[in-house]
Amino acid sequence: MIRRKLEENFFRVLMVLATILVTGSFFLIVGTILYRGVPFMTWDMVSKIPGGGFYIGKEGGVLNAIVGSLYVAGGATILGLFISIPVAIYINMYLGGRTWLANALRIAFDVLFGIPSIVYGAFGFLIMVYFGIRASLLGGIVAVTLLVIPILVRTLDEVIRTVPRELRDATSALGATRWETAKVVIRQIRPGVFTAILLSFGRAVGDVASVLFTAGFSDNIPTSLHQPTATLPLAIFFQLGSPVAEVQGRAYASALILTIIVLIITVLSSILAKQFSKNTSR
Repeated sequence: MIRRKLEENFFRVLMVLATILVTGSFFLIVGTILYRGVPFMTWDMVSKIPGGGFYIGKEGGVLNAIVGSLYVAGGATILGLFISIPVAIYINMYLGGRTWLANALRIAFDVLFGIPSIVYGAFGFLIMVYFGIRASLLGGIVAVTLLVIPILVRTLDEVIRTVPRELRDATSALGATRWETAKVVIRQIRPGVFTAILLSFGRAVGDVASVLFTAGFSDNIPTSLHQPTATLPLAIFFQLGSPVAEVQGRAYASALILTIIVLIITVLSSILAKQFSKNTSR
């Protein structure tokens, strides 16, 4: 009895310490960004593109990087979603979900999930060279799409597996085809789709390695898919590399903007997920 109580207390303390460590790290990161970024957060930072000498402390902002990040992350998430939903449906509805081939595909996507983003950037760069695409918004979207597809597929796959088997059997019993059953399943997983979008968008908007060679960098807002574009992670990287204290402070302000964007997407996804969950069966 004493041994069991000691074991229970030990693991309880371990869980409390782990929770404090994770929570403390979160508040430390956010607190550092707020402490060092807020003093340099001005209206010019979010409303202007970089002026001459911005990276040596002169006037301007990071509007080009904000818009570029939204273009790249939004485009990659939408494109990846159109590719990933059919893959997840095929694994679960047409391969049976539990066959050796379905499990092999899951393992393959798990491996792709863990590959460093710089590898996707290098592969995307090879695709661009092959098709004659220069560093541009299109190149960044292609590379980031490759990055988020494993995230979307595995997230959607797990969400589809939570749909009650009885629902699929009921639609089949009514004479529905596999595709008609799949449409019913898609309707049921809409809240989970927003979770997948959140995860992929958060990864896409914050990634720097995959766009380093593919998206290029520009002080202007792209008006075409074939123009280079800046992203917030790259802007932060370049600003932190400056020896000017003013520019380094702007890097933390840019990180704060990036954090706010992710927060807004998180809140919107949560609201939409709750809205659509009202129409799903339980």
